[in-house]
Amino acid sequence: MKFLVFSMFDVAKAAEVAEASDKVAKMPGVKLLSQYACQGMPFAGVPAKHMVVVSVQEYESNQAIASSQYPLALAGVSTWAVPVLEMPAGGASAEEKKYRK
Repeated sequence: MKFLVFSMFDVAKAAEVAEASDKVAKMPGVKLLSQYACQGMPFAGVPAKHMVVVSVQEYESNQAIASSQYPLALAGVSTWAVPVLEMPAGGASAEEKKYRK
């Protein structure tokens, strides 16, 4: 299942976070599809000197989610994993009809 993952951390912990991220990227059951580092404040409420990274990840199971989030939490990262439904561009109405049945 695909998730949109928001990760927020203090910039002072960037080295620890990078090391934990490298470890997570190699875990079985986790596939990093894309990752974006926000170069500004992406939404209100982000504390000063904090960085926000948004990624799209695919997980094979709940265990894969937990095992990938734990090392990041130990490094000081707050994460939010939101399940997403992939829809074809320009074909949203056909996709919606399929799920309505």
